[in-house]
Amino acid sequence: MLPGDFPSIIPTKPDRKDMVRFGVLGITGLAGLALVVIILLFVISAWLGRPISMFGYDEGPDQPIVFPHTTHVQEVGLDCTFCHRNVTKGASATVPSVGLCMTCHTVVGDESAEIEKLRDYHSQGEPIDWVRVHRLPDHVRFNHQAHIQYFSEKNNILPAAVCATCHGDVGNMKKVRQVEPLKMGNCVDCHRDNNAPTDCSTCHY
Repeated sequence: MLPGDFPSIIPTKPDRKDMVRFGVLGITGLAGLALVVIILLFVISAWLGRPISMFGYDEGPDQPIVFPHTTHVQEVGLDCTFCHRNVTKGASATVPSVGLCMTCHTVVGDESAEIEKLRDYHSQGEPIDWVRVHRLPDHVRFNHQAHIQYFSEKNNILPAAVCATCHGDVGNMKKVRQVEPLKMGNCVDCHRDNNAPTDCSTCHY
Protein backbone atom coordinates (compact mmCIF):
# COMPACT_ATOMS: atom_id res chain seq x y z
CA MET A 1 0.00 0.00 0.00
CA LEU A 2 1.45 3.28 -1.05
CA PRO A 3 1.33 6.29 1.21
CA GLY A 4 -1.44 8.65 0.27
CA ASP A 5 -3.69 6.01 -1.36
CA PHE A 6 -6.34 6.59 1.27
CA PRO A 7 -7.15 9.84 3.01
CA SER A 8 -6.25 9.80 6.68
CA ILE A 9 -9.16 10.11 9.07
CA ILE A 10 -8.42 12.74 11.62
CA PRO A 11 -10.96 12.92 14.49
CA THR A 12 -12.42 16.34 14.94
CA LYS A 13 -13.36 17.85 18.24
CA PRO A 14 -17.17 18.16 18.61
CA ASP A 15 -18.37 21.70 18.60
CA ARG A 16 -20.68 23.31 21.15
CA LYS A 17 -23.81 22.37 19.23
CA ASP A 18 -22.82 18.69 19.16
CA MET A 19 -22.10 18.74 22.90
CA VAL A 20 -25.54 20.15 23.63
CA ARG A 21 -27.16 17.55 21.36
CA PHE A 22 -25.32 14.69 23.08
CA GLY A 23 -26.22 16.08 26.49
CA VAL A 24 -29.92 16.29 25.63
CA LEU A 25 -29.89 12.75 24.22
CA GLY A 26 -28.17 11.44 27.35
CA ILE A 27 -30.56 13.14 29.76
CA THR A 28 -33.57 11.98 27.71
CA GLY A 29 -32.26 8.42 27.68
CA LEU A 30 -31.71 8.39 31.44
CA ALA A 31 -35.18 9.85 32.08
CA GLY A 32 -36.75 7.22 29.83
CA LEU A 33 -34.83 4.45 31.57
CA ALA A 34 -35.90 5.74 34.99
CA LEU A 35 -39.54 5.86 33.86
CA VAL A 36 -39.39 2.28 32.57
CA VAL A 37 -37.85 1.10 35.87
CA ILE A 38 -40.58 2.85 37.90
CA ILE A 39 -43.34 1.35 35.78
CA LEU A 40 -41.81 -2.13 36.04
CA LEU A 41 -41.47 -1.81 39.83
CA PHE A 42 -45.11 -0.75 40.10
CA VAL A 43 -46.41 -3.56 37.85
CA ILE A 44 -44.25 -6.29 39.41
CA SER A 45 -45.11 -5.23 42.97
CA ALA A 46 -48.81 -5.15 42.07
CA TRP A 47 -48.54 -8.63 40.60
CA LEU A 48 -46.78 -10.04 43.65
CA GLY A 49 -48.82 -8.25 46.29
CA ARG A 50 -49.81 -4.60 46.66
CA PRO A 51 -48.29 -1.91 44.44
CA ILE A 52 -45.50 0.02 46.11
CA SER A 53 -46.59 3.34 47.53
CA MET A 54 -45.90 6.16 45.10
CA PHE A 55 -47.58 9.31 43.85
CA GLY A 56 -50.14 9.16 46.69
CA TYR A 57 -51.42 5.75 45.56
CA ASP A 58 -51.47 4.44 49.13
CA GLU A 59 -53.90 7.15 50.24
CA GLY A 60 -56.93 5.57 48.59
CA PRO A 61 -59.08 7.10 45.85
CA ASP A 62 -60.95 10.38 46.12
CA GLN A 63 -64.71 9.89 46.44
CA PRO A 64 -67.62 11.99 45.11
CA ILE A 65 -68.42 12.85 48.72
CA VAL A 66 -65.82 12.88 51.48
CA PHE A 67 -66.95 10.18 53.90
CA PRO A 68 -64.86 10.09 57.11
CA HIS A 69 -65.28 6.69 58.71
CA THR A 70 -63.55 8.10 61.77
CA THR A 71 -66.51 10.41 62.42
CA HIS A 72 -69.18 7.76 61.94
CA VAL A 73 -67.39 4.93 63.76
CA GLN A 74 -65.43 6.60 66.55
CA GLU A 75 -67.58 9.64 67.30
CA VAL A 76 -71.10 8.41 66.45
CA GLY A 77 -70.48 4.77 67.37
CA LEU A 78 -71.82 3.07 64.23
CA ASP A 79 -70.41 -0.30 63.22
CA CYS A 80 -69.92 -1.77 59.75
CA THR A 81 -73.22 -3.63 59.68
CA PHE A 82 -75.29 -0.49 60.25
CA CYS A 83 -74.48 0.80 56.78
CA HIS A 84 -73.33 -2.37 55.00
CA ARG A 85 -76.48 -4.22 55.95
CA ASN A 86 -76.23 -7.18 53.58
CA VAL A 87 -72.82 -8.31 54.81
CA THR A 88 -74.32 -10.83 57.27
CA LYS A 89 -77.03 -12.00 54.85
CA GLY A 90 -75.56 -12.37 51.38
CA ALA A 91 -72.52 -12.52 49.13
CA SER A 92 -72.15 -8.76 48.72
CA ALA A 93 -71.64 -6.33 51.57
CA THR A 94 -73.52 -3.61 49.63
CA VAL A 95 -73.09 0.14 49.87
CA PRO A 96 -75.84 2.07 51.70
CA SER A 97 -78.40 3.91 49.62
CA VAL A 98 -78.68 7.68 49.68
CA GLY A 99 -81.99 7.23 51.50
CA LEU A 100 -80.28 5.44 54.39
CA CYS A 101 -77.74 8.25 54.72
CA MET A 102 -80.58 10.77 54.76
CA THR A 103 -82.09 9.01 57.78
CA CYS A 104 -79.64 11.08 59.80
CA HIS A 105 -78.56 13.80 57.43
CA THR A 106 -81.98 15.24 56.84
CA VAL A 107 -81.34 17.15 60.05
CA VAL A 108 -77.64 16.55 60.78
CA GLY A 109 -74.84 18.40 58.98
CA ASP A 110 -76.34 21.74 57.97
CA GLU A 111 -72.91 23.42 58.05
CA SER A 112 -71.16 20.81 55.88
CA ALA A 113 -70.59 21.28 52.14
CA GLU A 114 -70.25 17.50 51.77
CA ILE A 115 -73.67 16.93 53.37
CA GLU A 116 -75.12 19.46 50.93
CA LYS A 117 -73.77 17.30 48.10
CA LEU A 118 -75.50 14.30 49.67
CA ARG A 119 -78.78 16.20 49.91
CA ASP A 120 -78.48 17.24 46.27
CA TYR A 121 -78.11 13.59 45.22
CA HIS A 122 -81.18 12.75 47.29
CA SER A 123 -83.33 15.59 45.92
CA GLN A 124 -82.43 14.63 42.36
CA GLY A 125 -83.09 10.94 43.01
CA GLU A 126 -79.60 9.95 41.89
CA PRO A 127 -77.29 7.33 43.44
CA ILE A 128 -73.78 8.27 44.53
CA ASP A 129 -71.16 6.89 42.15
CA TRP A 130 -68.67 5.75 44.79
CA VAL A 131 -65.20 4.73 43.60
CA ARG A 132 -64.65 1.07 44.40
CA VAL A 133 -61.63 0.39 46.63
CA HIS A 134 -61.62 -3.42 47.02
CA ARG A 135 -62.24 -5.56 43.98
CA LEU A 136 -61.63 -9.22 43.21
CA PRO A 137 -61.44 -10.57 39.65
CA ASP A 138 -64.80 -11.31 38.04
CA HIS A 139 -64.08 -15.06 38.00
CA VAL A 140 -63.77 -15.13 41.82
CA ARG A 141 -66.86 -15.68 43.95
CA PHE A 142 -66.53 -14.33 47.48
CA ASN A 143 -69.41 -14.73 49.90
CA HIS A 144 -69.27 -12.18 52.73
CA GLN A 145 -72.00 -13.88 54.78
CA ALA A 146 -70.14 -17.21 54.98
CA HIS A 147 -66.90 -15.58 56.14
CA ILE A 148 -68.57 -13.20 58.59
CA GLN A 149 -70.57 -16.02 60.17
CA TYR A 150 -67.60 -18.39 60.45
CA PHE A 151 -65.16 -15.97 62.06
CA SER A 152 -67.69 -14.29 64.33
CA GLU A 153 -68.74 -17.68 65.73
CA LYS A 154 -65.19 -19.07 65.90
CA ASN A 155 -63.69 -16.07 67.67
CA ASN A 156 -66.86 -15.09 69.56
CA ILE A 157 -66.80 -11.55 68.19
CA LEU A 158 -69.35 -9.24 66.60
CA PRO A 159 -69.72 -9.46 62.81
CA ALA A 160 -68.34 -5.93 62.42
CA ALA A 161 -65.07 -7.00 64.05
CA VAL A 162 -64.46 -9.57 61.32
CA CYS A 163 -64.28 -6.95 58.55
CA ALA A 164 -60.80 -5.78 59.59
CA THR A 165 -59.39 -9.20 58.65
CA CYS A 166 -59.41 -8.23 54.98
CA HIS A 167 -60.21 -4.51 54.99
CA GLY A 168 -58.01 -3.27 57.82
CA ASP A 169 -59.08 -0.85 60.53
CA VAL A 170 -61.46 1.18 58.37
CA GLY A 171 -62.87 2.89 61.43
CA ASN A 172 -59.57 4.78 61.77
CA MET A 173 -59.40 5.77 58.10
CA LYS A 174 -60.45 9.20 56.93
CA LYS A 175 -60.09 7.91 53.37
CA VAL A 176 -60.61 4.18 52.74
CA ARG A 177 -57.63 2.41 51.19
CA GLN A 178 -56.69 -1.19 50.49
CA VAL A 179 -54.33 -2.64 53.09
CA GLU A 180 -54.21 -6.33 52.12
CA PRO A 181 -53.07 -7.75 48.75
CA LEU A 182 -56.24 -9.88 48.39
CA LYS A 183 -54.36 -12.25 46.08
CA MET A 184 -55.29 -15.91 45.63
CA GLY A 185 -52.34 -16.93 47.80
CA ASN A 186 -53.77 -14.99 50.74
CA CYS A 187 -57.13 -16.69 50.38
CA VAL A 188 -55.64 -20.18 50.03
CA ASP A 189 -53.40 -19.68 53.08
CA CYS A 190 -56.38 -18.50 55.14
CA HIS A 191 -58.47 -21.48 54.02
CA ARG A 192 -55.69 -23.88 54.99
CA ASP A 193 -55.23 -22.22 58.38
CA ASN A 194 -58.95 -22.58 59.08
CA ASN A 195 -59.47 -26.07 57.59
CA ALA A 196 -61.66 -24.67 54.80
CA PRO A 197 -61.79 -26.31 51.35
CA THR A 198 -59.06 -25.30 48.91
CA ASP A 199 -60.28 -26.94 45.71
CA CYS A 200 -60.81 -24.64 42.74
CA SER A 201 -64.61 -24.96 42.72
CA THR A 202 -64.80 -23.32 46.18
CA CYS A 203 -64.24 -19.87 44.73
CA HIS A 204 -64.34 -20.40 40.95
CA TYR A 205 -67.79 -21.54 39.85
